[in-house]
This record gives sequence, structure tokens and C-alpha cells, in this order.
Amino acid sequence: MGTIARQLKLGAFLYPTGHHVAAWRHPEAQADAGSNFEHYVELARLAEAAKFDLIFLADGVGTRGTDTEALSRTATRYVAQFEPITLLSALAAVTKHIGFVATASTSYNEPYHIARKFASLDHISGGRAGWNLVTSSSEHEAHNFGRDEHFAHSERYERAEEFANVVLGLWDTWEEDAFPRDKESGIFYDPDKQHILNHAGKFFKVRGPLNVARAPQGHPVLVQAGSSEPGKELAARTAEVVFTAHQTFDDARTFYADLKGRLAKYGRNGDALKIMPGIFPVVGRTLAEAEEKFEQIQELIHPVVGLSLLNGMAGGADLSQYPLDGPIPDVPETNASKSRQRLLVDLARRENLTIRQLYLRIAGARGHRQIVGTPAQVVDEMQHWFTGGAADGFNVMPPHLPLGLRDFVDLVIPELRRRKLFRSEYEGRTLRENLGLGIPQHPATRQLAAE
Repeated sequence: MGTIARQLKLGAFLYPTGHHVAAWRHPEAQADAGSNFEHYVELARLAEAAKFDLIFLADGVGTRGTDTEALSRTATRYVAQFEPITLLSALAAVTKHIGFVATASTSYNEPYHIARKFASLDHISGGRAGWNLVTSSSEHEAHNFGRDEHFAHSERYERAEEFANVVLGLWDTWEEDAFPRDKESGIFYDPDKQHILNHAGKFFKVRGPLNVARAPQGHPVLVQAGSSEPGKELAARTAEVVFTAHQTFDDARTFYADLKGRLAKYGRNGDALKIMPGIFPVVGRTLAEAEEKFEQIQELIHPVVGLSLLNGMAGGADLSQYPLDGPIPDVPETNASKSRQRLLVDLARRENLTIRQLYLRIAGARGHRQIVGTPAQVVDEMQHWFTGGAADGFNVMPPHLPLGLRDFVDLVIPELRRRKLFRSEYEGRTLRENLGLGIPQHPATRQLAAE
């Protein structure tokens, strides 16, 4: 038998009403999506029927911004949406195969909380949980947690490094067979198979043990999204999936080679990490139909909302004082998302974009790759990135929901399968099996094997 050709991985990246900044205003969008559980059930079943690897939920522990004029016109700034682990735990009960990745910040959580919640989600879902480790980048979150300002960028990552170590250590509290629960002998757990962490570091002091049994996957899948230098180093050491944003094939390929090239020094091989750039697809049966769909949603952007989109990357500069149809001014470096700021400024300079043109350009994909076209055109681009060493798969960002996801499932998935680029059936029951990732062995098991 010949080996199965490598196939790409797919995540369904679900913002409540969709990724486009004006998504909620689309005639077919579910405007109350952020508070509508049935909406998510429909999306989860749709993605699972199409054999997506995972559903991904971004999150922020605070509304992004204080500009009421703009905020009151948008549904994308964490204004009203479910807490992701609560939502994914409920969705686990109505699905069987699809993975669930939730974002949780190292800035405003304790490692014990994260270790416990994600181990619980892994048990509830039968081995389908993943944690997207982020460092918060918003001042608005700081204000909800007793801080006047945000942690500095370098400190965020130093703290995140230690945070990840503690969580991984807590997930190794119990060996796989630590719980005989033997009614005859009266032994509920074997004390020799419990490992107390006793961590004491610069930022955290955590004794353990974790009070959840070892996760079905060993560890929930560890996901990251940072593209800054400390972000890439943290990912090379700990991440198993990386979500990333790139405008061009060359940038994506450079990032891919850079990140995969860092794995060997941590004793890891290339397959241990899947790199999945975000793509924002607007698909039509013809190019004209796709362009018409895109124009329809672009026309729904209120200028106040468009401008506020850019304010996050303006490093505190107020862009409203500059002409909308003039160039992007020189902006100070931000303490928020540095890699995203650089990407947007570079894009504006490279293509000579005005302020209005830049916000129109990023209103949907927010810096991710936007593809407006036919199924063949969308798949051409995906195939080029996948076979050309720029991606192991993609995090699909539907413009509006549920229609945008349905368009992708009905039009793009069949074309991917026709080219043998995507599965027709799940390979396994766990997220790790479907992503082709190994199960982390408990250190005690590894030690025994070595002896």
C-alpha cells in the first residue's frame, strides 16, 4: 500500500457574527450570535460534518476600546459573547469528533485555573481540547483586573514562559493509571503515581497537585498565535499548533521556515508543530458573484468603525485628525500587538494606501490573507501555500455567519477533496489524532522506558 499523501488541516475560526467588522449588519447574519447557543450548535455540527479539525474561539477579558461611538456600532470587539470554555464544554455534548480550541490569557489568569479548566474540557469532550495561549495586549483588559496599565511586552512573554511550564507541570500531576478506584482494597488512587509540582519561580508559586485526572490526550493541545521574537521562541519550545497572520506567500514561507527551524534546539521535529495561517475567504460560484458578495459587506462599514479599527495599531495616535483619503502618518510603536502593527504599516506603505483604503482592506481579515474568488481560485491559493512550504493548514475566518461557513463547506471543501488535499473522514477520535500529533508521555513513563 502507498502512503497517504499529506493533507492540510482546517480550523473554523468563529467570531460570533463573523470576522468582517460589519458582519452583524449583513441581511443573512445571525445578529444576536454572541448570546445564541443554538447558533453555535448549528456551526459546530456544520464544521464537524465537513470534517474540520477544530473550532477556534478568540477571546478577550474585556471589551476592546472605550470609543462608544464606534463600539455601539460593532459586534466584533468582545462586546457581547460567551466565555469560550463554558461554550465549548456545552458544544462537546452535541458533537463527537471536532476539536475545541479556546483562547485564555496568561496575563489575567492563574496557571492552576487554566490547567484545571482545559483538563476538564479534555475529559468532557473525550480528548478534543486545545488551549490557545496568549498574552493579553489590551489596556482595557488590565482595567478589569486591578491594574492601571498593561504588562510591558517583554514581561508578558517572560511571564507566559513560566506560566506554560507550570500548566504543563500540573497536567503531569497524575500518571495514566494513577486511579485504580479499587473498591475491594479501598485504594482510590496510587500515591506513587501522583507527582506534586512544587513550583517556585519569578512570577508564580504553585504547589499542586492538580485535582483533575490526567487528560485523555495526555495534555490538551497547546496552541499559540504570537509572531514577535519572544512569541516565536515560546512557540518553538511549547506550541503544537500556531495560528498566524500573513498577507503574502513569501512572508508566510519565511515565517514557516523560521519557526520550524527553531524546533531542533528543543529536541522537536517539524511534524510536532502545525502552522495554520488565517484566511478570510469570500467565495462565489463565479468571480463576479464573489466580488459582489464582498462589495455588499464592505458597503456596510460605518466610517467611525473603520477608523477605530486602525486606532489599535496607531500606537496612541488619533487618526481622526488626519484626512481619511490621505496617507497613513508616522505612528509611534505600540505596547499592544507589535507584529500586527508592523504588518499593517508595511501594507499601507507597500501599496500606497490611504487611511480609508487601509481600513477597508483590513475590515474583514484584520491582517490575515483575504481571498475573494471562485472555489478553484481559493483552493489554488491554499494549495500554493500548503505545497510551497508556507502552511500546514488554515484557520478559516468566515466573513459572516452562518452563511460564510456554509459557503466554504459547500463550495471549497469539495474542491479541496477533488484535489486530495483534505480528508473525507476523521482519522481518530481525539484532536491530537486528527492533527497527526503525538500523545505526550508522562515523565515517569519516559523515565521507565529509558531505564
